[in-house]
Amino acid sequence: MNQIGGKIRGFFNTRLGFFLLAAALFWAKTYWAYNTKFNLGVKGQMQHLLLALNPLPTTILLFGLAFYLSGRKSYVVMLIVDFLTSAWLFANVLYYREFSDFLTFALIKNSGSVSNNLSKGVMGIMQPGDWLIFLDLVVLILLLAFHVLRIDIRPIKKRFALGVTVLALFMIGANLSMADSDRSGLLTRTFDNNYIVKYLGLNAYTVVDGVKTAQTSAEKANAKASDLDSVLAYVKHHQVAKNVSYYGRAKGKNVFIIHLESFQQFLIDYKWDDQEVTPNLNKIYHANDTLSFDNFFNQVGQGKTADAEMMLENSLFGLPEGSAMSIDGTSNTFQAAPAILDQQGYTTAAAHGDVPSFWNRDNTYKSWGYDYFFSKQYFPSIKDDEVGYGLKDKLFMKYAADYVQQLPQPFYTKLITVTNHFSYVLDKKNQTIAKTDTGDKTVDGYVQTAHYLDQSIGEFMAWLQKTGLDKSSMVVFYGDHYGISDNHKKAMAKLTGIKNYNDFDNAMYQRVPFMIHMDGLKGGINHTYGGEIDVLPTLLHLLGVDTSNYVMFGSDLLSPQHDQTVAFRDGDWVTPTITKVGSAYYNTKTSKEIKRLSSAQKRLIDTATNKVTTELSLSDRILNGDLLRFYTPSGFKKVDKRDYNYTLKKAQAKLKAAQRAGTSAMAKNGGKSFADDYVTDAPELKGDANSSSSSSSSSSSSSSSSSSAK
Repeated sequence: MNQIGGKIRGFFNTRLGFFLLAAALFWAKTYWAYNTKFNLGVKGQMQHLLLALNPLPTTILLFGLAFYLSGRKSYVVMLIVDFLTSAWLFANVLYYREFSDFLTFALIKNSGSVSNNLSKGVMGIMQPGDWLIFLDLVVLILLLAFHVLRIDIRPIKKRFALGVTVLALFMIGANLSMADSDRSGLLTRTFDNNYIVKYLGLNAYTVVDGVKTAQTSAEKANAKASDLDSVLAYVKHHQVAKNVSYYGRAKGKNVFIIHLESFQQFLIDYKWDDQEVTPNLNKIYHANDTLSFDNFFNQVGQGKTADAEMMLENSLFGLPEGSAMSIDGTSNTFQAAPAILDQQGYTTAAAHGDVPSFWNRDNTYKSWGYDYFFSKQYFPSIKDDEVGYGLKDKLFMKYAADYVQQLPQPFYTKLITVTNHFSYVLDKKNQTIAKTDTGDKTVDGYVQTAHYLDQSIGEFMAWLQKTGLDKSSMVVFYGDHYGISDNHKKAMAKLTGIKNYNDFDNAMYQRVPFMIHMDGLKGGINHTYGGEIDVLPTLLHLLGVDTSNYVMFGSDLLSPQHDQTVAFRDGDWVTPTITKVGSAYYNTKTSKEIKRLSSAQKRLIDTATNKVTTELSLSDRILNGDLLRFYTPSGFKKVDKRDYNYTLKKAQAKLKAAQRAGTSAMAKNGGKSFADDYVTDAPELKGDANSSSSSSSSSSSSSSSSSSAK
């Protein structure tokens, strides 16, 4: 027995033995992570086999690089490779936990545009068990440090090292072949990164993503006008008729876009502890003059909020990797809502209570044609005024209202709330509803921040009534994306009462609010299926703006010809009858998986899949190739980014001059500010003279500006 133990130890004292031990430990922990940290949707014997095998080829290839070096250097290289690949796995575990996707080079390249306050989010996501990813590395270092295993300094022939590399490459080829046999076109037709990791492994996915990133860069450089021909043909063929009852109904009205951060549809009418979570939004949702859509889905990818904005204002999908606002927002040509409406006589503005560089908004908004961008620098700074990703909503809405009253009418303005953002933390003085008791700390604070957001909406809507803007405006509410990801199924099961909350249920809970509220509008709850890609044509038609010459992949939700196929960024989709989630199909009404497809169902699936794949591909082609630079719709003037400047002094001077037109709410009020009419119970503004004076500083400057203009 001792002899066997001695031989085993002797083997591991060789460089080949140490290599095999390191590779085996790395494989084991990677396979463990695949099964416990990710939700890859593995089904069938082939997929389970590939999931078990796919860490090996790249592990052998990367660890095998050590054989090209001699002595101690060989061991050092193996440990460095182990550390780097472990760190990459660790980073992806954290990212996946909240975003159900894997990191991309595009996302990392543009991480500066979303880095503000992200450290708080990472700490909230991290779990103690995550550090086990580095356990194998620690074991190897300790084995060497305490001389349990000795370093083998004997030289290894180069042909042996080359043989290991060839073996790894052969295994990669075999892995790819097996994967393609189970899912043909894996690398050419898949919009979901989960599939690539499931079939090929995380390291192979990284290589694939790197190649895609390089291809995208080349695509933009080599793009030409004729590349747009197929896009224009598709868009023209899919035009839908206008709804004569609603077309132009809001012509000349102001437009408010209220961005409800991370707000899911299930919060509407939801009660916790016998208390309505969102009483103000509930009232708006059920109002006779509100068009409410209860089958409206978010369609975001990795860009999340940025993707929602891209769809909302351009009717273009976000990219499969990264954020289009970060990657293309500065350089690409767009024909966005602000530019379209600006050329219809509208003043356009966006407001956000964080730094202007977040999601590259300061550059993207110039490309979209926003006249104003009111960011953090525009608002007073007081004690405890921020949480998570910017100003608390009650403070933000109050401060933003001061600029709204100065905008020449009609105006189009977007207000982006942030308090209801992961990780759903709210200080005690602002908590007015109890946390839920699912036991999931990420989920349990969700109702508190949603309730706070709802209160801020109630305060803002009350102010609109006092100013009279409620009579002259169309107010649009939309949830940008999910708040609770599919990695919290147990908690969602408790919140929703769905015992076996599964992937289909998660797809259904991608519904977010979409409400159009306007005095005199014929409202009601509309059951049409649609998504964020459909917002722009819907709103423009209500405003009486013809969209037939524009490149938009959505269609008017109010049109009788609206196609109710809702595309998700990963290639899945929802229709009123069938829903695709991964490789499974479900009856949308009954939630039951369809095991045997009828001929009619197969035809519907083929039609929906073709539509979704085509639209995602064409939209990607536009963004990756910057194709809109080759096309200017009739009557539209191309945006010149040099016309826009978002510095505070420039904006103040511009607003002061604009008051002479006499069309703003404040100008129509004889130059008197409505700031004192804005009532908020924000505790940060109570009992602190300095806070009170600070909070009114911007309104004081506004009033003086108006007085000077009189």
